[in-house]
Amino acid sequence: MKIREVLRLTAEGHQQRQIAASVQSSRSTVQECLKRAKAAGIGWPLPEELDEAALQARLYPARRVPSDIGLRPMPDFEVVMRELARKHMTRRQLWREYRARHPNGLKYTAFCVNFRKWRKTLGADVTMAVEHEPGDRLFVDYSGDPAHWVDRKTGERIAAQLFVAAWGFSHKIFACATATQNTEDWVNAHVETFAFYGCVPKAVVPDNTKAAVIKACYYDPDKNPDYAELGEYYDCAILPARARRPKDKGKVENGVLIAQRRILAALRDAVFFSLSELNAAIRNIVDEINAEPFQKREGNRNELFEQYERAAAKPLPKQRYAYGKWKNLSVHPDHHVQVDKGYYSVHYTLIGQDVWARLGARIVQIYQHGKVIAAHVRVERPWQRRTLPEHRPAEHRAFLDLGFDKLLDRAQKIGPNTAAVLAKQAFNKKHLDETIRGSLGILRLADDFTPETLERACGMALQYGVYNYRSVRDLIVNGCKASKAPEAPATAGLVHANVRGATYYTE
Repeated sequence: MKIREVLRLTAEGHQQRQIAASVQSSRSTVQECLKRAKAAGIGWPLPEELDEAALQARLYPARRVPSDIGLRPMPDFEVVMRELARKHMTRRQLWREYRARHPNGLKYTAFCVNFRKWRKTLGADVTMAVEHEPGDRLFVDYSGDPAHWVDRKTGERIAAQLFVAAWGFSHKIFACATATQNTEDWVNAHVETFAFYGCVPKAVVPDNTKAAVIKACYYDPDKNPDYAELGEYYDCAILPARARRPKDKGKVENGVLIAQRRILAALRDAVFFSLSELNAAIRNIVDEINAEPFQKREGNRNELFEQYERAAAKPLPKQRYAYGKWKNLSVHPDHHVQVDKGYYSVHYTLIGQDVWARLGARIVQIYQHGKVIAAHVRVERPWQRRTLPEHRPAEHRAFLDLGFDKLLDRAQKIGPNTAAVLAKQAFNKKHLDETIRGSLGILRLADDFTPETLERACGMALQYGVYNYRSVRDLIVNGCKASKAPEAPATAGLVHANVRGATYYTE
C-alpha cells in the first residue's frame, strides 16, 4: 500500500520530503522505491492486472537462492526433533554431526531456518487457547523463589517455600508459605487452599513434583499415595500436567509471576519471626490482588469467583482433612503394632498378619484390606501402650476383669471363714496382682474339693494364723479328714508352709 501511495503522490507532483512524511518512511526509502519503479517501467496509474503482490514482486523481488541449494542434502528433521528431546542436546551439535556426514550441506543458519519451516508444517508451534469452565480446575505450584523469616533465638534467616494456587476461570489466587516442599507440607497447603476458597474444584492440576507424582506419565502417572488420598477425601481428580510443558498450567505460572512480583517484592525488606507472621502478611497481599479490578475487562477476581466459580465447584467436607503417614506393619504376638515409638492394639486373631497404619497428628488408624480395624489416640510418651479391651482374648479379659472386691464376693458366697482368709492374706501381699493370684488359688480349692470343705479349712486357718494357698490346701488334705477340727492347736501339730508333715518322709 505504501508503494502505491508513493507512486500516486509523485504523479500528483508532491515533493519527496512530503511523500516520506505522508507514508511515514524515510526520504531515502521513497527515493529507492521510485528508482526501482523507474527501472521496472512502472508509473501511475498502475495497470489493473497489477495487484499489490505482483507490484511487490516487481519492485522488490525475493533474494535469489543459490543455484546449488537444491543439490545439497537436506537433514532428516524427524530425527533432529527426536534427538533434541534428549538431555543436553542442542541444534548446533546436531548440525555439526550433519556437516560431518555431508560437508557440502546446509550452513547452520539455513539448517535452523529450514528446521523451523518444517516444524510449522506439523503445527508444533501452534498454541491452543483453552476455555476453562467455572469450578472445573485449580492450578497449583511452588514458586521457584522463596520468602524468608528469622529465628528469634538464633537470628538465622530461614527460607520458606511459596505455594501458589489459581482458578482457571476466575483467576482468583491463593498463596501461603510452607517450611519445605515435602509431601506433608504440600498436602497441608492444599488443605489451607480449599479452606480459603470455601469449596473444592473438580480437578487439581499440579506440576510433576515428587510430592504429587512418583513417576511422570501423560497417560497413567504414578501419583504419590498421600496426595492421591487427599484427592479421594475431597472427591476431586488429580490431573498432573505434562512433564516440561509449562503451558499446560499457564494459569498458575501467571499466578506465580504475580505472587513473585507482588508478594516477594513487597516483603523483600520486611522481617518476620515466625512462619505464621509471614503467612499473615502474605494473606493481606493476596486479598488486595483478588480485589483489584482487571485491566482489560470488567470486574475483579473475587467477583468472578463468587458469581460463577463457587456455585459450580464442590462443597467442602464437614471435617477438615488431617494428613497422615502410612506404614506397613506386622502384628506382634501380643496383638499390638509398633508405630512411631508407640504400641497400638488390634484384635488378637490378627497376630502375625500384615496391616497398614495411618499415623495422624492425633489419631492412629489401622487398616486391613482397605477397612479400618482399629483407631487409637496417639500415645503421650514414648513406648506407651494403647489397648482396647475388645481386642484381648476372652481369658485375658477375664483375668483383667478380676478385682479383689469381686473375689471377696465369691468368698462370701462360700462362707465367712473363706472371706476372712482372703482378707487376711491380702495384708501380707505387696502387690494387687499377687493378692489376686493368691485369692484365686484359695477359691479354686472349692472346685478341687467342696465349698463346705474349704469353709472348714479356712476356719482352721484362722485359728492357726495361716492364710496362704499352700497352708489352706494342707489343712484340707491333712487336717480335715476328721469330722470336725481339733479343739485347740498343739505345738507339735502346727500346720503352715514351713512344716512338711509326716507323710513327707514315708516312701
